[in-house]
Amino acid sequence: MSRPSRPDRILVVDDLPDNCFLIQTLLQEEGYQIDIANGGREALDYIEKAPPDLLLLDVMMPGIDGYEVTRRIRENTKLPFMPILLITAHDQPSVVRGLDIGAEEFIRKPVEFDELVARVRSLLRLKHSVDERDQIARQREDFVSRLTHDLRTPLVAADRMLTLFQQGALGAMTPQMQEAVAIMSRSNQNLLTMVNMLLEVYRYEAGRKTLSFTPFNLIELIQEVVAELSPLAGEKGLVLKLILPPEPAQQAVTTIVGDRLELRRVITNLLGNALKFTDSGAVTIRLFPAPDPKLIRLEFEDTGPGIPSDVRSRLFESFSSGSDRRAGSGLGLQLSRRIVEAHQGTIEVQSEVGQGSQFIVQLPLRAG
Repeated sequence: MSRPSRPDRILVVDDLPDNCFLIQTLLQEEGYQIDIANGGREALDYIEKAPPDLLLLDVMMPGIDGYEVTRRIRENTKLPFMPILLITAHDQPSVVRGLDIGAEEFIRKPVEFDELVARVRSLLRLKHSVDERDQIARQREDFVSRLTHDLRTPLVAADRMLTLFQQGALGAMTPQMQEAVAIMSRSNQNLLTMVNMLLEVYRYEAGRKTLSFTPFNLIELIQEVVAELSPLAGEKGLVLKLILPPEPAQQAVTTIVGDRLELRRVITNLLGNALKFTDSGAVTIRLFPAPDPKLIRLEFEDTGPGIPSDVRSRLFESFSSGSDRRAGSGLGLQLSRRIVEAHQGTIEVQSEVGQGSQFIVQLPLRAG
């Protein structure tokens, strides 16, 4: 790993100027750029304007002490990662408290020069490693964003052209041509859906997906999706059933707090998969309170072929491979898992080959 071209910047925070001067003198000889703050408030103001690469922080200071400075830094998600080295003259309990609230390391007074330099080098290596990891993640996200955009553009154009063909805007077509265009249109739509899912999955993985948590009627949402997908069930001769709890218990699961649009994705994907991979019989959705009164339980059950155990174990992974056709690209189920987990919920699958499958989603009534 290459070192940055500029010297590492270290902020030393201590209310005693003599301590700051001593550490500054020692570390400047090692080639580091040293800045000084003479208290917690001054340190926080400095960090807000120009975050350092490493923070050397005295614990016992008047006003805002080292613990409080550490806590505020770790709670500020807008700040880049910076290791914190606590300097303390106190016993083990104070050290445990500092580490618990987010400090990486500690060193005791009186400070030994060799130990200080070794810990500084170690924490700066950690800082460089985290920065490099974050840079790679940003580059990957940028690549995926550009790739999906470049893929979407011709797919959307092709979709519009195929729609014009189907509407007869470009002239009459023979039945064989109409069938061929319909097949191409479905394939184009499937590819466009996959590209959109790929982008959404990477947004979740990069932690850059923002959810909007508001109260909404979950039963109405489920009924919307059922109505939307009922024609698919009818085409295949499947029975599509929605089972809700009786009226007194129904009130407990009607309204939840979550991102309605994202949870609609989950319900549409799980129900759509159940209908897609079931050739005969029924697909059933059940909604009822979970044993934990703070949770609701949503089940999607089908009478399809079932899923082999080796496929089940990696069913929620991106681009999971396998001979079972339900594995597909894995993007839809991977995205569903990400959305459910973003709501502090869980998703699992139970299945036996030849006996169908059941996907179980548990969600808190109030997420976020």
